[in-house]
Amino acid sequence: MNSGEEETKPRYGITNFERRKHPRFSVHLPVEYTPSGMFLRQGKTANISEGGLLLFLSELLEIGQNLIVKLFFSDGPKLNTIETVVQVVWRNIHPGEGREDCRTGVKFVQISPEDFEKLKSFLRNLSG
Repeated sequence: MNSGEEETKPRYGITNFERRKHPRFSVHLPVEYTPSGMFLRQGKTANISEGGLLLFLSELLEIGQNLIVKLFFSDGPKLNTIETVVQVVWRNIHPGEGREDCRTGVKFVQISPEDFEKLKSFLRNLSG
């Protein structure tokens, strides 16, 4: 090896931690979604944060596609819903129980201040 060249061996033992802007909470909640505003489809969340959701859907959607999502959750004794517009940022197929589930990462692109406050309250309750 020449003295001017750097060795390009792989490095082992270095952990690359993913940095997220908002903490994520594992929670399975029902959702309804529609790409066009016409037909409601069912799905569920795998995790949630102030920035977005990981959804399990029955179809593979396009990256960059916008969806209208209605999220259902309980906050104490009452049932809340949040309606938001999200954008698909990544997707993949994940083997489910007897069928294929599409894991779909989405970010919030439009949410009302009232629904955002409901979301933050729900997340505060999850964090303890």
